[in-house]
Amino acid sequence: MTGAPRVVLATRNAHKVPEIRRILESAGSAVDLVAVTEFPGVEDVAETGLTFAENALLKAHAVAAATGLPALADDSGLSVAALGGMPGVFSARWAGRHGDDDANLRLVLAQLESVPDSHRHAAFVCVAALALPDGSSFTEEGRVDGVVVRAPRGQNGFGYDPIFVPDGDTRTTAELSPAEKDAISHRGRAFRAIAPHLAALTLT
Repeated sequence: MTGAPRVVLATRNAHKVPEIRRILESAGSAVDLVAVTEFPGVEDVAETGLTFAENALLKAHAVAAATGLPALADDSGLSVAALGGMPGVFSARWAGRHGDDDANLRLVLAQLESVPDSHRHAAFVCVAALALPDGSSFTEEGRVDGVVVRAPRGQNGFGYDPIFVPDGDTRTTAELSPAEKDAISHRGRAFRAIAPHLAALTLT
């Protein structure tokens, strides 16, 4: 995107880059979003925070400092009421190995096997963070409530999408089209809320 400020997305998750680019473009955010993988020297950031906001800020600040560019990051996960809010910040590594979506999903289903349908409430939560090279930062939270179903359905999503049905729908988020998911998703809400902070970059 010629003339637009370059912003680094602090993720190595290939699914997130086009999703967040779509969300920001739909919100009218005129930035040149590039993945952190375009900067081979940037090291992975340990997600040692106990909240989504802490982890998102850790990643955004580290990438902004390493690249000298504004950096976007998010931390998100599934919060299941019957599991005391877990997996929460541990969603990506709930089964032990980071990013093993199938294993994480199967473990949550196994842990909820004896939980009746009336008590399978859950929420997807996302905090988006924007960090600038001068050390300043902004965060915004997005949330969508729903329930965890008993078996995966759909091919369009990733993570826990195949077992999560948002309130007001009968489909899992993996059965929604990309545009439908962006419109209601926790990540969509968080990044649409962060878009005005990105817009300010074009004014400086």
